[in-house]
Amino acid sequence: MDQLFAWFHSIQDFADQGGPVLWVIFWACCLMWLLILERIWYLRVTWPRRARDVIAQWNARADCRSWRAKKIREATVSEVSMQLHAMLPLIRMLVALCPLLGLLGTVVGMLGVFEVIAVSGNDDAQAMARGVYRATIPTMAGLVVALTGIYFTVRLRHVADIETSRLVDRLALHDHSPLPTGGR
Repeated sequence: MDQLFAWFHSIQDFADQGGPVLWVIFWACCLMWLLILERIWYLRVTWPRRARDVIAQWNARADCRSWRAKKIREATVSEVSMQLHAMLPLIRMLVALCPLLGLLGTVVGMLGVFEVIAVSGNDDAQAMARGVYRATIPTMAGLVVALTGIYFTVRLRHVADIETSRLVDRLALHDHSPLPTGGR
């Protein structure tokens, strides 16, 4: 229990040093990871059942060759692709937002450094160094969050593209009518 309290206290100290923008980065990180985990769950658990249902519906059709059937197939693939790629634009936006939030935190921190310079003059190098150190914490946090998100965003998009392509391959354009017999 003491270790948990010490861990929480060290996180609280880190957040206090980084300023209020660090809390915004933290919540953006939580939202980003919640969305990433949702996409992983969808691709691993929900998608296989959905794919089987879509393929079974397609194979149950009597007409899989006409112009209308081709358009239904295109619409189905488009809908499924949208489902597979859902939330990826929001995750990408959060990945891009985190470094910008980090820069905002740095600017806010540097304003504090300039305030120290204005109050104490240029002779307090330690106060200026502490201020610069504190100002760079949000930038570091924003970049770390963005770097972790970039990998998963690219990976999730790649998996969604592959699954869409597999579905296209499995929705074959064929005719379920009986084969003609060679009646001589």
